[in-house]
Amino acid sequence: MKFFKECQTIDEVKALYKKLAKENHPDVGGDVVTMQAINTEYAYACAQIYKGAGLSDEQASEQMEYSEAYRQAIEKIIHLPGIVIELVGNWIWVTGDTRPVKDQIKEAGFFYASKKIAWYFRTDDYKCKGGKKSLDEIKQKYGSQTINGHQYRSIA
Repeated sequence: MKFFKECQTIDEVKALYKKLAKENHPDVGGDVVTMQAINTEYAYACAQIYKGAGLSDEQASEQMEYSEAYRQAIEKIIHLPGIVIELVGNWIWVTGDTRPVKDQIKEAGFFYASKKIAWYFRTDDYKCKGGKKSLDEIKQKYGSQTINGHQYRSIA
C-alpha cells in the first residue's frame, strides 16, 4: 500500500482518505488515476482493519458497505467550495456556505436539518427520530473530525 500503510484504525483511514480526496480529486485539479488508486487502497485498508478487529466475515462485509457508502457521499461533495464537512459519530454533517451548492449536496444523498441549519448523511441503520440536541451538543457527545480546506482537526 502506498497511501494507507501507516493507518492503524478505521478512523485514521477515514481521516486520511478525506485529506487525500480533498487534494487529489479530479474536480480540484487531481487526476482520475490517482483518485482511483486512493479509492482501491481505501477499500483494502478498511477490509484489513475490519478483519483484524476480529469481526466475522458478515460483520466485516457490513462495515465495508457502510464505509463505501460514506466514502461515496464524501467524494461527491468534497470539491464543493465554501463547505465544511464533519464526521460526527456515524453521521456526516455539512455546514458553511451551502446555499450555492445545495443542489449538488442534495444529489449526493444528503438531507437538510433545518433546526441545525446543516446537511447530514447517514446510512439507514443510523436513522433516528426527533433529534432534539443541537449540532454542538452532538459534537460534544461523539466528537468530530473536520475538513476545512486542507486543515484537519479532531475534537475528542
